[in-house]
Amino acid sequence: MRIATWNVNSIKQRIDSALTWLAERQPDIVCLQETKCVDDAFPRLEFEGLGYNVAVHGQKTFNGVALLSKFPFDEVKNGLPGDAQDDHARFIEGVVSTAHGALRVASIYLPNGNPPDTEKYTYKLGWMKRLAAYARDRLSLEEPLIMAGDYNVIPTAADAKNPQAWTGDALFLPKTRDEYRALVNLGLTDAIRATSDDPGLFTFWDYQAGAWQKNNGIRIDHLLLSPPAADRLRDAGIDKHVRTWEKPSDHVPVWIDLEIEAK
Repeated sequence: MRIATWNVNSIKQRIDSALTWLAERQPDIVCLQETKCVDDAFPRLEFEGLGYNVAVHGQKTFNGVALLSKFPFDEVKNGLPGDAQDDHARFIEGVVSTAHGALRVASIYLPNGNPPDTEKYTYKLGWMKRLAAYARDRLSLEEPLIMAGDYNVIPTAADAKNPQAWTGDALFLPKTRDEYRALVNLGLTDAIRATSDDPGLFTFWDYQAGAWQKNNGIRIDHLLLSPPAADRLRDAGIDKHVRTWEKPSDHVPVWIDLEIEAK
């Protein structure tokens, strides 16, 4: 089974690229972020035409997450638990049945947090604590869990071409990395780092200052796996070439292959 994540930075602007990439990579389940549209405006029919079931949690102009699945959803939940007042569309969880039992997949768009001297950073850190509480709860189920998406976290200096340029940024502040490390240390596996120690494994290049041309990238899109999912991890990769396509997102897709069979 192939599971992927991609921050499309507006699904309406990226629909052609998304359809091309889906035909090329053939993922079974996809987590999308920054869809930037309300639920009714999501291009559901185009994806259903490729055989995907669609679950969306949208918001006008900002945020927005979605799940595409070749398998029917047994269950879908919108919104990260822990704050009833949080109306940001940043989290959606779906459950599908496989030959090995339930598979749980969450699409995550973690807050950016900049500027770090504002309430936006406080919100980011609070959101990360809520995500850790969610993960702790789901890990207790001892089932395959994939938490995939744009985490807006540069985990280590090796995940940036020029880490010094990010020292004052909310994506790389010590508190941010500490919260991310605490999340992973609950027992999650970073799929990309579990399969490769290669340098330059970036998933985001800014539109400004020739970042793409200089390969001045960062790795902020992650797939974190529970132990039952990590045990079945066979491969992982970053589709960097998608950044060369017309009207690209500033992020590229990341994918994993799991030894899990359809029901």
